[in-house]
Amino acid sequence: MIHKKAWIHESAIVDDDCEVGAGTRIWHFCHLISGCQIGKDCSLGQNVMVAKGVVLGNNVKVQNNVSLYEGLFCDDDVFIGPSAVFTNVTNPRSAVSRKHEYKKTILKKGVTVGANATVLCGVEVGEYAFIGAGAVVTQNVLPYSLVVGIPARHAGWMSEHGHRLRFRPDGIAVCPETKNEYRFFCGKVVKIVDKNE
Repeated sequence: MIHKKAWIHESAIVDDDCEVGAGTRIWHFCHLISGCQIGKDCSLGQNVMVAKGVVLGNNVKVQNNVSLYEGLFCDDDVFIGPSAVFTNVTNPRSAVSRKHEYKKTILKKGVTVGANATVLCGVEVGEYAFIGAGAVVTQNVLPYSLVVGIPARHAGWMSEHGHRLRFRPDGIAVCPETKNEYRFFCGKVVKIVDKNE
């Protein structure tokens, strides 16, 4: 079902049985395949393909030239940069059908995937993690973690507003934009104060 308050460019192809939420904008030359689900207030840039079974939450932004293959789940507020790459099979062969072997890839709330990054299938990227441009993600990523490189490796921690967190000796860091506080404990980061609540 296409919500009446969604906007779809005339060059886009939307197959039957797609769900598109209110306020979502689908731009030039996109293709939505039957069985995909797109939440409200999303934006799909030029030349985005969304396959059967893909689920995008609310306020997901997908930039130009991205193919979202079956098995991908994006929670709310995910950002996917231009020409990012996703997979759903670990050992593809043209002559071997592996459609029954698709693996799930999960992007949790607030994740950023940088331009030209590659996320291999079967991984979970934790809340508000930040994947740097051009990185190749081959394993799970912790919440709030910044990962860069090939293969992607942990390089620091990020706030929910996308700022690098600098932890004091007491294990506390403050987001420079929001003043929200974060704690580093046992190898993980959690937000402990929300100044907006």
